[in-house]
Amino acid sequence: MQNTLDFPDLLRLIDERSTAFRTAIAAAPSLDVQVPTCPEWTLFDLVQHLGEGRRAWAATIAAGPDATTKSAPQGDPAAPLEREALLAWLAESTQELLDALREAGPDRGCWAWWGKSQSPQTCGAAARRQLHEIAVHTYDAQLTLGAPQPLPDEVALDGVEEFLYTICTTTVAWPHEPAAVDYHATEGRSWRNWLSAEGARAARLSTPGTMPATAANEDPDAADASARGTANELVLALYGRIPLDSLKLDGNRRLFDQLVAWDPKR
Repeated sequence: MQNTLDFPDLLRLIDERSTAFRTAIAAAPSLDVQVPTCPEWTLFDLVQHLGEGRRAWAATIAAGPDATTKSAPQGDPAAPLEREALLAWLAESTQELLDALREAGPDRGCWAWWGKSQSPQTCGAAARRQLHEIAVHTYDAQLTLGAPQPLPDEVALDGVEEFLYTICTTTVAWPHEPAAVDYHATEGRSWRNWLSAEGARAARLSTPGTMPATAANEDPDAADASARGTANELVLALYGRIPLDSLKLDGNRRLFDQLVAWDPKR
């Protein structure tokens, strides 16, 4: 698997997106408003989720490659109610994550829930997953304030690929007819998701030599369905933040409904 971003870039962008998230929280008139894209949460709940989650991942990464489950956060992870203290707690949560990642490095093994996907169980893959969770929740926070901003281009392009490799690949059999679904970013990068009884695999079509062996002889122009948009639009649609119909969809559109409904056990 070829990453779009290297490890130092991932750490830099985790810090940048976390700062953007805190900026949105600092500007919010109230933390009691509901988040439109996470309607079961208030803005405070979103902050709590992001902070507690980063502390748990810091502890999981620090636990090393022999850990068999996600670790509990170290110390007292409770989010304070007062905003200034909450922002400081949130910054500390990010720092704990970054410190754990820097200490471990990208190649060390790490427990991960995506074991049946194409993404490796390494600290580098964990950093990549963390970046995109933080980036999407930053969008959620900005949207709650009525001022959503597109994800930075480098984050969005990597986000499409990371979502496909981590969320949309598995060794669990696809329960429908075999199919191929393409995703095209207007920035000039494309990916294919192959679905079959052997599971689901993905590859970047614009990079020679990345197709899985089982799909090497397939016509790259013969997708059963495709979605096209900016990388930002693709990411937001994949995460359910904007409707799929916001993209240009071609071919068998029922495949997208099947993909959304499919929940292979990992």
